[in-house]
Amino acid sequence: MTVTTSAASDTAAAAAPKPVTAVVTRAASVAPIDRRIFGSFVEHLGRCVYDGIYEPSHPTANEDGFRLDVVELVKELGSTTIRYPGGNFVSGYRWEDGVGPREERPVRRDLAWHAIETNQVGLNEFARWCKLTNSELMMAVNLGTRGIEEALDLLEYSNHPSGTELSNKRIADGAPEPHDIRMWCLGNEMDGPWQIGHMSADNYGRLAARTASAMKTADSSLELVVCGSSGSSMPTFGEWERVVLEHSYENVDYISCHAYYQERNGDLGSYLASALDMQYFIETVVATADHVKHKLRSNKTLKLSFDEWNIWYLDEHRESDEVNDSWPIAPRQLEDVYSVADAVVFGNLLMTLLKNHDRVGSASLAQLVNVIAPIMTEPGGDAWRQTTFFPFSVTSRLARGEVLLPRITSGTYTTAVYGEAPLVDVVATTDTAAGNSAVFLVNRSQTETLEVSVDVSDLNAAVVTEAHTLHDEDVYAKNTLTDQNRVGLKELSGVVLQDGILTVRLAPVSWSAVALA
Repeated sequence: MTVTTSAASDTAAAAAPKPVTAVVTRAASVAPIDRRIFGSFVEHLGRCVYDGIYEPSHPTANEDGFRLDVVELVKELGSTTIRYPGGNFVSGYRWEDGVGPREERPVRRDLAWHAIETNQVGLNEFARWCKLTNSELMMAVNLGTRGIEEALDLLEYSNHPSGTELSNKRIADGAPEPHDIRMWCLGNEMDGPWQIGHMSADNYGRLAARTASAMKTADSSLELVVCGSSGSSMPTFGEWERVVLEHSYENVDYISCHAYYQERNGDLGSYLASALDMQYFIETVVATADHVKHKLRSNKTLKLSFDEWNIWYLDEHRESDEVNDSWPIAPRQLEDVYSVADAVVFGNLLMTLLKNHDRVGSASLAQLVNVIAPIMTEPGGDAWRQTTFFPFSVTSRLARGEVLLPRITSGTYTTAVYGEAPLVDVVATTDTAAGNSAVFLVNRSQTETLEVSVDVSDLNAAVVTEAHTLHDEDVYAKNTLTDQNRVGLKELSGVVLQDGILTVRLAPVSWSAVALA
């Protein structure tokens, strides 16, 4: 059976494309899809919370002060778990400040981002926001300036039904039902010298192990995330994981990974291959975790929580003066505006998380609104989608069932940072019960439209139900306040499914998705 979406050709299709092939089989299953792979992150940073998800004076605000136009975009994005409240912020946070009557909550300095925290949004409000967005709350505890006792108090307040001092306080604070938070982060980026309460791997590993043991004594079904490295370029990368896990392995369920990427020095070719670094990161942490497993003769296999990942113009922010000693409320910080190239790299990073889903059990796009985010807002005004919104929303919607790892035959190109990189990357998913599959593809070539033939005969697909691409002649085109729809998804034209072979033509610097049934 042949199905073609549109007769129109993609940009630059006049040039004869080089053939690329991929084979997708059910036998090459990576793992069943856990929806936590599509998580996100809300930190009390910049305008993520205040003037982001929360703006009581906005025309769409509900009784809690949350912008419902943002709620609808978050639901469209398809984020599942939301890590909260940080991030660097959590290492100086007193959770008690954010509960109880709003008018009685203290105003504090946030030392992480040099801003004033009003505490008008706290645990109970945010838990209600999560219900509005159909997402699961993933909580972080402060192990920077606090410790075991505060973590246990927060756990009791959050999850115990009633009858204890702190559970009764939660009820009195207007949250009669326990929040039943299942996943907990044991601090944040404790390997980083920038972190309040930064400590050595040995000291952190001991503290994390004691905290985890105490929390599991309270509730053995909790899922706990211990801090891994803040990036693969950290001087302690690998060794940090080994030392921390030798202390905490039997008490935790995940180790965290954090990674951000940006184009540097005009080297678009290396930037487009950023997923290779993420792959290296994952493989290294997996190898280290498995080494500790065998050293301890454990029967448990640890998973990774890639609970911060995104595009971040970090170099530019380091050179700016936006984090200073003026102590503003909800300043405009880290409000990167993303390009088409950023979105293509972003989509490829998400594909890489899926390709490693057997070990990456959870992931959090950092962050969700305004701060290095797929959603932007203007106070009193609009909310709109950044370019990175589209690969996430489409993948979250179409990727169902289990992940399949294709065998890919592709040409390569030379990068200054990563050496030889494949021109094309592909990952697939299939939902046998529903009879639906999806193929996600990236073309890293800056000049060539590439024809890709994907053998999907083992999936018994008969029809292309939808096909999308993110591509623009200007790879640096962006969506802005004044031009919110400059970049969006386009129909991927010329898609053919015949005799079990899916043929697509991928424009240069593009991310694409094809759904099959």
